[in-house]
Amino acid sequence: MSGSKWLYIGKRLLLLIPTVWGCATLTFFLLKLTPGDPAVQALGPKASKQALAALRDSWGLNDPLWQQYLRFLGDLCTGNLGTSYSAKAPVAELIATRLPVTLIIMVLAAAFAVIIALPLSVWVATSGNRVVTEFVRILNAVAQGWPTFFLGAILLQVFAIQLGWFPIGSVSGGVDVAALVLPSLAVAVSIAPIIVRSLTQSLQDSVNSEYVNFGKAKGLSYRKVLFGYALRNGSISAVSVLGIQVGFLVGGTLVVENVFAVPGLGQLLMDSVMKRDLPVVQTLTVVFGIIVVLVYLITDLVYGALDPRAAKRG
Repeated sequence: MSGSKWLYIGKRLLLLIPTVWGCATLTFFLLKLTPGDPAVQALGPKASKQALAALRDSWGLNDPLWQQYLRFLGDLCTGNLGTSYSAKAPVAELIATRLPVTLIIMVLAAAFAVIIALPLSVWVATSGNRVVTEFVRILNAVAQGWPTFFLGAILLQVFAIQLGWFPIGSVSGGVDVAALVLPSLAVAVSIAPIIVRSLTQSLQDSVNSEYVNFGKAKGLSYRKVLFGYALRNGSISAVSVLGIQVGFLVGGTLVVENVFAVPGLGQLLMDSVMKRDLPVVQTLTVVFGIIVVLVYLITDLVYGALDPRAAKRG
């Protein structure tokens, strides 16, 4: 890897600093504005005022807001993520046990989205048939119009409950990939239509380009020209679109984890929000910000590999 490539990666990684700071700051102050008292959530509404005050003091919730904010940033910089109010366990430990599940769902969802989008895009771009184009367009509209939780509920009912092809409920005894297939598929269906539109347009432009016609004139087979040249160049914009969809990918993962009762970061976040578990919510927001930046970095690297001119410009 060249020095310019390492410089490019270094600049992108530096973006983690303002991203993490922005996510942490925004989350901290938004949580302070939301109603509810973490001490009441922990001890119950019938707890005495003395007990509530003592618990707030032990958590530092009675300190001035600026002191709480600086302490939060200091702990974040030193890696001291604190202890969960509700689980009474280190926040780092809770996140470490659930992070692999969420990452697997994201990777599988991205892979499924590409598997769905690629044949449909090639079919439309190479068929030249208006009926095929309209069929795929309607299919895209239907898929994109379904809420992720609704599609997840259907997949759960049909393939897990009625057919019994996939396990139901929490992942136990480690990461059971079979239990993550349906949640990943539900997320993939929601982002695949956008990739189909982008990839189809790019493939149509590539198929009709001069270099493809030149390849045919040289006697290259249609399959060689399509998959060796047109698809490589046509996939450049699709890679960018897939990277942009990382926000929807993260959001969809949070939803389906609760629909399928999968113990990932999404389920942990929802439980922590309901319980006003501030250390967990604040840390999870930072983690998701880091994931988004790293996915953008990977997208840029793949884009640069497909189009070296973009890497030089970066």
